[in-house]
Amino acid sequence: MKKEILKLGILLLSFLFIVACSSDDDIQIPDPGSTPVTINNPDEEIDDFVWKAMNFWYLYKPDVTDLQDSKLDNVDTYRRFLNSYDAPENLFDALLTKRTLQGLPEDQFSFVVNDYIALEQEFSGVSKSNGMEFQLGRIGDSNDLFGFVTYVLPGTDAEAKGVIRGDIFTTINGTQLTVSNYVDFLFNTDGYDIGFNTIENNTLVPAKTLTLNKTEYTENPIFMSKTIEYKGEKVGYMLYNSFTFGFNKELNDAFAAFKNDQISHLILDLRYNGGGSVYTATALASMITGGYTGEVFAKSIYNPDVQAIVNNQSNADSFLNDRFLDNVIVDFENNIEEPINSLGLQKLYVLATRSSASASELVINGLTSYIDVIHIGAQTRGKYQASRTLYDSEDLGREGVNQNHTYALQPLVSKVSNKDGNTDYITGFTPLVPFDEDFQNLGVIGETSEPFLNAALEYIVNNSIPAVRSKEGFMKFEMVGESKMNRRSYQKMYLDRPLKGLTLK
Repeated sequence: MKKEILKLGILLLSFLFIVACSSDDDIQIPDPGSTPVTINNPDEEIDDFVWKAMNFWYLYKPDVTDLQDSKLDNVDTYRRFLNSYDAPENLFDALLTKRTLQGLPEDQFSFVVNDYIALEQEFSGVSKSNGMEFQLGRIGDSNDLFGFVTYVLPGTDAEAKGVIRGDIFTTINGTQLTVSNYVDFLFNTDGYDIGFNTIENNTLVPAKTLTLNKTEYTENPIFMSKTIEYKGEKVGYMLYNSFTFGFNKELNDAFAAFKNDQISHLILDLRYNGGGSVYTATALASMITGGYTGEVFAKSIYNPDVQAIVNNQSNADSFLNDRFLDNVIVDFENNIEEPINSLGLQKLYVLATRSSASASELVINGLTSYIDVIHIGAQTRGKYQASRTLYDSEDLGREGVNQNHTYALQPLVSKVSNKDGNTDYITGFTPLVPFDEDFQNLGVIGETSEPFLNAALEYIVNNSIPAVRSKEGFMKFEMVGESKMNRRSYQKMYLDRPLKGLTLK
């Protein structure tokens, strides 16, 4: 504890020293034994925030030499270090671990933004969208790409213009999509002409061109929720595309409907769900089960410095454990909760794929300690770490944020395990029942004939899976990208526990 107090004292002194100087002026820095040097770093205030926030919270701090506390032993050297990077983004990238686990980078997910307002909107489900969600694959062995529509959001331009699941496209503004141009064409513009195709005799034939425009859109993460009667079984089905805190009420209401329908089985479809709020994941798990209120659903493991601080807090448990709930927050601003509608299930069927990440994997991992989780689909993404939004404020929280800039960080701050300590699943989870979805076997979402859903239904009633596999053809699907990949909130599992109550010293 004394070490932490000393450390924060040094941080505060250096912060006061920097603030006392104008970040826009040439500043003479005394350098013992040499001629005074001049530092002109317009981004010094932001750089200082980036380093100190990462120095405190970053999960992999022990692995990064330039994040060690000794960096503050000499203020002159510290400021020269900050000035050696020409942008805060480059400094941030340099502070990320380069270590690997099972041959894969341990940190593939930390990021920095220069507009935290836009980030907050994304986390609340608001982004620019034309409503066409898609995946991209290669055409043969070339660098040319084709896309296919996975689903269309209601009330969007794509829906209005007749785009449907399964539509195939290859061009934007008349130019063939390739590995090198698809990011700019699809993600860095608000409107484009998209060329759709049909397949005739193993050939892509131009069919139609549509102009699609993106507008600000609030996405309800519950794309579909209904009760299915299938071969004498009453099955609840939910296609859930993001763990969005602001839709906790809608989620709880959907489970009330399942409860009223007295379903016997639940298929939770996370095939396109890249994650989101840890709190909402905990609430969802509580809705599925019931009867485990107060038991540990997930554990957070921080860097050694933060872990030591948290362990000494009187409320340490609230920062170390997410526990099953009996009430869920449905209005954060007014602190309104309502009782959770729980189903009391002891078995869950999950549709999950490579696009299923983060909080989706947390639900699988956390529930496995308590009930049977039947994973149908493909290998998941392998994201077991949680991030937190860090702002330039006294406690790095949203309150009292520095008004001089709008930078914020979203670094990995903890590893998340289940009750039994299972974490580090960087290669993802392997399905019990394999099923590969691609453009050749889509079907209509939510229909019992849809191949992926039907695989789960057949497993429920017969404990078997139909022999439905992709057909071989000139476009063997290998996913290169997808529509959600450019959203900074995608494949992000973030902690939304308030920082209030945690003494950072």
